[in-house]
Amino acid sequence: MAHSLTSLAIFQGVNHKEMIRSLHVYGSVEIEREFLFERKSRYVEKKAKPLFCSEGLRRPEISLGSVFGTWRCIFVFRSNHSLPQFPTLLCPSRNPKLVDVPNLANVLKSISELKPKKPSNVSDIEQCSSRVPYCNVDQPKPQKFVLKQDLNCLPDSETESEESEDDQTEHSESEILKKRRTPSQHVARLCLEDLSKYFGVPIVEASRKLNVGLTVLKKKCREFGIPRWPHRKLKSLDSLIHDLQEEAEKQRENNKAAAMVVAKKQKKLETEMRNIVERPFMEIQIETKRFRQDNFKKRHRASRAKKNQESLATSSST
Repeated sequence: MAHSLTSLAIFQGVNHKEMIRSLHVYGSVEIEREFLFERKSRYVEKKAKPLFCSEGLRRPEISLGSVFGTWRCIFVFRSNHSLPQFPTLLCPSRNPKLVDVPNLANVLKSISELKPKKPSNVSDIEQCSSRVPYCNVDQPKPQKFVLKQDLNCLPDSETESEESEDDQTEHSESEILKKRRTPSQHVARLCLEDLSKYFGVPIVEASRKLNVGLTVLKKKCREFGIPRWPHRKLKSLDSLIHDLQEEAEKQRENNKAAAMVVAKKQKKLETEMRNIVERPFMEIQIETKRFRQDNFKKRHRASRAKKNQESLATSSST
């Protein structure tokens, strides 16, 4: 199938550099794949939900360095253009771990073995002369593009679960908006600062306070590069900060050194929370996720121990 490849675009996660997504075009057939590139383990292919194909983006709009939501283009190949430069991560001769994902490795190898095409006209010559140098391929200057994808169909399980919880509220709100549609001038005036005022509440409540429909608000989020409403991330961080405050109060009397460590961790979480409010496309840091999981296990063990004590006290009294 590699011989009929028309074009290939490869994207790297803006927040998660180990996530790679590719868009293969074979004539009129478009295929998207997603890969996990980790340094200390094998490369693996993951199940990819459509992100670019479903939007009907015209292929000439995808260029090196373009940013689509949380994805940045790092490699573009077109059969009718000159051969592109390969970043080290995608170079078959310099990255032997590519053999772990043959679907991508075979295509890249076929492209690298193609003979360079001689420019036939002025436009081809200009394109060759303006090609990005090899040293800048990994860090091209971002060029912002807005995905037209409706957030009602985001490829994210957490978003889908959030929408399923608010289905009934959305239906009741849609009936009201049928009678009274929000003026387009009001929607156009909404900026990121207006949205950030309501990041701390669920998206349904935020749409009500902003006086716009739920779907309109989600499309507005997409314009600002927000993949999903950050309420849950902020709520999770706020819960961790509250737990650390209680822990610090307990440690102040017994162990001041431990109390200082807890206070430092609390300050770090507060800084991360402010960063997410300012840049809502950011994900919670891996270290914070691990701490959240440990904190959940700790509370679960404490709750189970309390129940055991209560059951023992009840049995001894009888």
